[in-house]
Amino acid sequence: MNVVSPVPEIAWAGFDSEHALAEAIFAELARQTGDGVGITRECYSDREDAALAIFSAVAEAHGLLIDIDPAGNLIVRTPEDDGSRPAHYIGSHADSVPQGGNYDGAAGIVAGLICLVRLRQAGRELTTPVRVMMLRGEESAFYGRANIGSRALFGILDGKDLAARSRGVGRTLAEAMEATGIDIEPIREGRTLFDVKKAASYLELHIEQGPVMTDRELPAAVVSGIRGNLRHRCVVCRGEAGHSGTIPRWLRKDAVFAFADLVGRLDEHWRVLLERGLDLVVTTGIVGTDPDEHAISRIPGEVMFSFEVRSQSHDTLEGFYELFRSECRAVGQQRGVVFEFDDRVYTEPARMDTKVIEMLSKAASECGLDPQTLPSGAGHDAAVFANAGIPSGMVFVRNANGSHNPHEAMDIDDLIKGTDVLYKAVTSSN
Repeated sequence: MNVVSPVPEIAWAGFDSEHALAEAIFAELARQTGDGVGITRECYSDREDAALAIFSAVAEAHGLLIDIDPAGNLIVRTPEDDGSRPAHYIGSHADSVPQGGNYDGAAGIVAGLICLVRLRQAGRELTTPVRVMMLRGEESAFYGRANIGSRALFGILDGKDLAARSRGVGRTLAEAMEATGIDIEPIREGRTLFDVKKAASYLELHIEQGPVMTDRELPAAVVSGIRGNLRHRCVVCRGEAGHSGTIPRWLRKDAVFAFADLVGRLDEHWRVLLERGLDLVVTTGIVGTDPDEHAISRIPGEVMFSFEVRSQSHDTLEGFYELFRSECRAVGQQRGVVFEFDDRVYTEPARMDTKVIEMLSKAASECGLDPQTLPSGAGHDAAVFANAGIPSGMVFVRNANGSHNPHEAMDIDDLIKGTDVLYKAVTSSN
């Protein structure tokens, strides 16, 4: 872990433009949570805490108030808002993947804070207040479960989620949450910790994590829906280890060749289903043999791999998952191997609320933007809020070079344009 040298306290209220304020926030995030390659803000760690401390300092410098909810997320409000009325919540997440980019998640929090700063500077008191949710643990990279901070609010983290270890070997999620001061028992018991009646809407700004908006030259767009996913954190293909020079092909139980056979079959199913018009992406992001055993001259006896399928359709997810399990059985019979599965992890697809889409699209048009809508291939906390019955919507901001890598390239001008859409939407509805 990098040691961050202390610097003089930043005068967060002293910047002469929103553009300059945003740039300074991202620069400080990079300074405190950079890992030498990219950005690493593991959820419920000192790095995520550091990001939340930066956001909190910005909020407090502008006279905003901060509350902590029972799941450890931070809620920012204006002094005029006592928290009792239903509000528009603008939310996003503070964590990142390992060696990720600086804008994934953080851009949405910065946009929300700028909206509240504008309200304070304009002296506007809205009938429906605006609050910013700074959420923990949206990324699944460390514990295999996405949207931890939001799922905890709605009682949909289970005991297996809480028992998962950071990257499979570190402390458990429950231990990490408790280390930040969270009372884990209500979460373990599945209690609902957020009153849905207090949310007029949930809105989230996020960088697009694909190339569509850059290709279409769209600074901002409105999201129509969010893909769900089915996952296994770890599947083990077990064969039989042996000497690479002495065992002929027909007597081998080679786990790597079996895994390769499986992946080829899945890719063919994927191709056919796409030709039929289904929404589907399939990924095996973690693959490995045991480093304590593998060798050039050894037939690998086991391979560990992850499995993920994403779609906007629940039926497509379940259908492809059944194909996956069926092909595992077929490969097992042909190759003399067996597949062992850990617990299946399911994240629900979500449709964004029609009225919220209309509200955001109208706001985009009034801000001089082309109000195009796009689906989100990546998951977001907005899906959790939408599936909890809260009218939800998202604004995408253009971002080059993809995401979950150090090369994210969001333009601050595009962030301000996306923020304009959020601000117009929440103030026009009052």
